[in-house]
Amino acid sequence: MVFRGATVVDGTGADRYRADVRIADGLITEIGRGLGAPRVVDADGLVLTPGFIDMHAHSDLALLREPEHPAKVTQGVTCEVLGQDGLSYAPVDDTTLLALRRQLAGWNGDPEGFDWDWRGVAGYLDRIDRTGVAVNACYLVPHGSLRMLAMGWANRPPAPAELDRMRQQLAQGLLDGAVGMSSGLSYTPGMYADTAELVELCTVVAAYGGFHAPHQRSYGDGALEGYAEMVEIARRTGCALHLTHATMNFGVNRGRAGELLDLVDEALADGVDLTLDSYPYLPGSTTLAALLPSWATEGGPAATLTRLADPAARERIRFDVEEQGSDGCHGVVTDWATIQISGVRAAELAATVGRTVAELAAERGRGGTEVFLDLLRRDELATTILQHVGHEENVRAIMRHPAHTVGSDGLLVGARPHPRAWGTFPRYLGHYSRDLGVLTLEETVARMTGRPAARLGLHRRGRIAPGHHADLVLLDPERVRDAATFEHPRLPAEGIEHVYVNGTAVVRQGRTTGARPGRALRRTDRGTRAL
Repeated sequence: MVFRGATVVDGTGADRYRADVRIADGLITEIGRGLGAPRVVDADGLVLTPGFIDMHAHSDLALLREPEHPAKVTQGVTCEVLGQDGLSYAPVDDTTLLALRRQLAGWNGDPEGFDWDWRGVAGYLDRIDRTGVAVNACYLVPHGSLRMLAMGWANRPPAPAELDRMRQQLAQGLLDGAVGMSSGLSYTPGMYADTAELVELCTVVAAYGGFHAPHQRSYGDGALEGYAEMVEIARRTGCALHLTHATMNFGVNRGRAGELLDLVDEALADGVDLTLDSYPYLPGSTTLAALLPSWATEGGPAATLTRLADPAARERIRFDVEEQGSDGCHGVVTDWATIQISGVRAAELAATVGRTVAELAAERGRGGTEVFLDLLRRDELATTILQHVGHEENVRAIMRHPAHTVGSDGLLVGARPHPRAWGTFPRYLGHYSRDLGVLTLEETVARMTGRPAARLGLHRRGRIAPGHHADLVLLDPERVRDAATFEHPRLPAEGIEHVYVNGTAVVRQGRTTGARPGRALRRTDRGTRAL
């Protein structure tokens, strides 16, 4: 087939141009004028781009449960990077899988009757291929899951044998097809890891040509120190670094994005292989349990719930979150007015969705921490939240940086999830590029396509060029926008007309087709990728 008369924005950042683009057998075969084919798509007035790559996705279960994946394909996403924030479901054993299902219920749900028929990275990627999914997927080996396998939830450095097991499991995951390692250093148990442990593991990642994608220790008080630690690990190990959801949040960081970008520029000048991603919104989103101090989560979910019932432990938690600043809340004192409930598992808590903890506390005549701890107990740690702590000037400054890529960080469960799960990519294209002019269309598309493809080693994706896979988006540049809002977060984008994955339409005339041409994109050997 041929896209005729398209305005081509090719993913490199180069100026747009007008051309016909022919595809066949899942590949782009020719670019020119007057091209013919049995089927023609009239692209006059529309922009043809490579498919968008979500560098930070939380679709680890959603992709298997709803493989048509409307949240992402309606945005133009054709590839996602899973296994984020140091916590996912491979590699696991029976014990850690049960614990992770509980710990990650707020991120991914914990569906009844779901068939958990894998334990390793290869098995998880095989499951994606057997299911048949709408988008392509890459996977990061999660550091927290490695740590659970080796030493449970112990708050200490690993013994030599435990570190060896982590290294072995990491190497196997990379050989099985993972593109790197993620870490979650404000989540249990990743937060218990010291720099030396991460250096050892990043040395393994570097040896296999992967990259480290850290959710670093703090995005609030101590944010710059946390970023500096990640850069230092990259310098010491030679491991490529991707700063995931690179933000500067909370009041302590208002107007300080330039300090982060100075750190990034210095590292790049020193030869560090560094990229970053961000989402185009102010609030963040995570689980309510993430606000707990690290000591309160030691031992895993069951131990955490036991502490939540103990009066002495509850008072100690109150002191940490309200007076001292919990390390789970990025070292800042928690402002309950910024914590809004976005999803619950227990049906009897449904009325809390959309309310802030401060509102619930005032309504009940109780302290904010009391409400916080009782919600966690009653919902068994599955509650999700929006955290209203971002700053517009920081968001814009970071997205302008040449190392920037796009990641939605979107959670797909809960009654009112963050709209970034359905709106990130069109929001960049419409609000920030067309309406505000923060980035040109060419720059915006490069951040969504060619630049992330290069980070992932997708040598034949992310560009419109002959021989590249036909992951393509045809959009109306005047209409494209995010429709999802905080009140109605599951509305599909407007202006995304056609989306193709491996040459097959997954969106046609703005509607999903139900096609599932995506697959797991795997590394195949040390330093080489067949992706």
